[in-house]
Formats: sequence, structure tokens, C-alpha cells
Amino acid sequence: MAEALPTIAEFAADKVVKREPKSTGTTTKRKRKPHILAVINECCTGCAGSPACVEYCPVEDCMYWVPDTCHPPFGRIEVDPLLCIGCKLCISKGPEGAFLEGCPWDAIDMVPLAEFEAEHGTLPY
Repeated sequence: MAEALPTIAEFAADKVVKREPKSTGTTTKRKRKPHILAVINECCTGCAGSPACVEYCPVEDCMYWVPDTCHPPFGRIEVDPLLCIGCKLCISKGPEGAFLEGCPWDAIDMVPLAEFEAEHGTLPY
């Protein structure tokens, strides 16, 4: 089983270890909370260490690898809710730039901010 999703407080305190592969791109802090957030569900396989979703995320360190400590070298991808801008690029492109209707394994849900905050707590920004 993969590690549990860190708390919002752990993300805010920068106490989350983010392993490669992880997203690259802008390092500018978002100006407002997005209306929706990408949330990885239990279907994520990590695409054998080569996840397409991470490659298309435009925000540095937003998407990152979480190892499955019970079944190495397997793992999954996770999303930092304080960095996600809700752009949907992680679900709209696939390998070689092919457009998809979402992750081939349906492992990424775009969740309304209110629903996410009701379950995990209010985001500070």
C-alpha cells in the first residue's frame, strides 16, 4: 500500500518528500484557489515509473512519485493541493501529445474545491 496523502499542514510546512518523477514548470505561487483540484484515486499505477500526467503538469513539484513501501519498486503519483491550479492538463494529454478523455486508468479525478476542503480541511491559499 502506498503512503497516505500528507495533510494540508504538512504540505504548507514543506514537510512532504517529493520523489522523482515529479512535474516541472512554473514556480510562481498561485494567486488564488482554483475551482477544481486534481486528486489521484486508488486506480493509479504510476505508469511503471513513466507517468504521462506528470510530464504535462505545468507546475513545479505539483505532481510527484510516492513509492509503495509494501511492493517496491511500484508506486503511484500524488498531487500537492497547494500547488495544483486546476488546469486539467494532467487529464487532457497522453503520450506523444495524443488528446485523451482523461487518464487511461481513470486515476485522476477533478474534484470541486468545496468537496476537497470538506474532506481534507481548508486550503490556506
